[in-house]
Amino acid sequence: MNWTLIFGCLSLLIYLLSPWMNLKTVQRAIGITLFLEVFYLLGHYIMDWPFPTPLVLMQLLVVSSLGVALGVCFSKIWPLPLNKGFERIFRTFLVVIPSLGLGMGLQILLQGAYATQAIYLIFALAAWIGSGQFVRTENGKQPVQKKVMNSVS
Repeated sequence: MNWTLIFGCLSLLIYLLSPWMNLKTVQRAIGITLFLEVFYLLGHYIMDWPFPTPLVLMQLLVVSSLGVALGVCFSKIWPLPLNKGFERIFRTFLVVIPSLGLGMGLQILLQGAYATQAIYLIFALAAWIGSGQFVRTENGKQPVQKKVMNSVS
C-alpha cells in the first residue's frame, strides 16, 4: 500500500466534498507547497541535502493540503477571535500541538524511519495557517470567512 496515494485521495475527497474548502483554501495549500519545494531545492544546491524526488514533492503537497484542511476544520469549530489576547494564544497551542503529533504519525507512514523532510513541522505550520479561515463576528454569533480587501481608492 502506498500511503502517499491513500492520503492524496483522502485530501482530494476532503477538498471536493467539504463546503468549507474554497478557492482560497486551495491557494493556501498550493502556496505552502510551492514555498517548500523551492526551499528543499535550494537546500539541495546550497547545503547538499538530498534532491527531492517526485514522490517527495507529492508528499509535500499531500501533507500541506491535509494540514490546511485540519486548520480550516478547527477554525470552523473555534473561529478566530477579533481581538488579540490570551484566547488567540491558547487557540494556537490547541491547534499546533496536536497537529505536531499527527504530523509525526504522517512522517512515519510516508517516509519511514529515515525521513529527509520535516513532515511533522510542515503539517503543523499548514494547520496553523489554515486555522485563520473563519473569524468570529462582532456579536459572536456566526463565524464568517475572512475576506481579502482590495485597496482601491
